[in-house]
Amino acid sequence: MKKLLVLLFALVFANVATAQDGYRVNAGDTLAIEVLEDPGLNRSVLVLPNGSITFPFAGTLSVRGKTPGQIGSQISAGIASQFAQSPNVFVSVQQLRPRLPQTASAPEPDPTIDVFFLGEWAAPGPKELDPGITMLQAMASGGGFTNFAAQKRIQLRRTNTQTGAVSTILINYKAIADGSEVLRDIVLQDGDVLVAPERRLFE
Repeated sequence: MKKLLVLLFALVFANVATAQDGYRVNAGDTLAIEVLEDPGLNRSVLVLPNGSITFPFAGTLSVRGKTPGQIGSQISAGIASQFAQSPNVFVSVQQLRPRLPQTASAPEPDPTIDVFFLGEWAAPGPKELDPGITMLQAMASGGGFTNFAAQKRIQLRRTNTQTGAVSTILINYKAIADGSEVLRDIVLQDGDVLVAPERRLFE
């Protein structure tokens, strides 16, 4: 009678294993393991992130990428020394690894250009500014001039990205501010440098 029950049990699990035979186990899956000769060893095990499981007497086994049938043979060989005959071990996938929730992709940051303020600015250094900003608008981002700035000799330095050549535009900001000079405002580009040199004596 016991042999008949074992045979029926084996047939049931053989059908399950056949149905899952094409599946390759992944990390995060939960496996149901049945040992016919010793139900005390029956258990559910989680496949660890490194693709391994731990089973009594068999130790740590690498199972990722293997079918349930192959894993059953692994475990059977690992615990065979505990039995008079090679044990019947059946493995089935009890639960597939949970799918991670899809997170909304972060919105792309607004594009900016880098403009560098050198010399006698109240707030020198690199600034991230909006594309399309003009030179006069950008000067306000520099926090204004220090008391030592030569406002008649402000420089806009621009590097040609293809040739590497640097062009310099001289700006008499003091004359513009006084209204005695009109300047066509220049739209800044990424990498532009605004230089406020130190004024000379009596300048």
